[in-house]
Amino acid sequence: MLPLEVFPDAVEAGKRVAALVADQARKAVESRGHFSLAVSGGKTPDEMFRALAAEDVPWSQTSVYQVDERVAPAGDPDRNLTRLLAALPAAAVGSVRPMPVEEPDLERAAERYAAELPDRLDLVHLGLGADGHTASLVPGDPVLDVRDRMVALTHEYEGRRRMTLTYAALEDAREIAWLVTGEEKRGALARLLAGAETIPAARIANPRQLVVADAEAAPAP
Repeated sequence: MLPLEVFPDAVEAGKRVAALVADQARKAVESRGHFSLAVSGGKTPDEMFRALAAEDVPWSQTSVYQVDERVAPAGDPDRNLTRLLAALPAAAVGSVRPMPVEEPDLERAAERYAAELPDRLDLVHLGLGADGHTASLVPGDPVLDVRDRMVALTHEYEGRRRMTLTYAALEDAREIAWLVTGEEKRGALARLLAGAETIPAARIANPRQLVVADAEAAPAP
């Protein structure tokens, strides 16, 4: 069962993951000279991004990659990047490496983004959908079977195709930090913690995972 830390609300859960990011960043810079962070989209990480402003993060020696992105024009409200740039501390914006979803040849763009990733991501922040998806590894999509690439494209999901890190990239990360908040995530979180491979999120074979949740999302003891 994955290790779980529960906090009273989404703000406190976000602060915990922000503190973890900062700690891992300092350790990575000290040992390897650089820190690579991949972040997921959605509303859930907003509190984490805001909390990073109060943390000591060596942003000039950090690269922030996207875990996934919707195929949509620049500035579109559907884009994870739009929300990410608005929520991150100003000092972090220059560290962001956006997924190239505006290009006409998306397959080639995905290959190039994969080539730009480090050999191993230091820390990957993941969220969890009520349907059990994480990143854009969504139920029933052929992307779930992609193991020979670090970045791949999905079929249409909720009106958009997506570019996403694959299981191969997630499983090779040095550490994964889940941030799960909200009562609507409780069922999916219970399945994730139990390792129920009926949901995509629970299929990540990486032994270095920590789940941080708020009280609303946490399963009953």
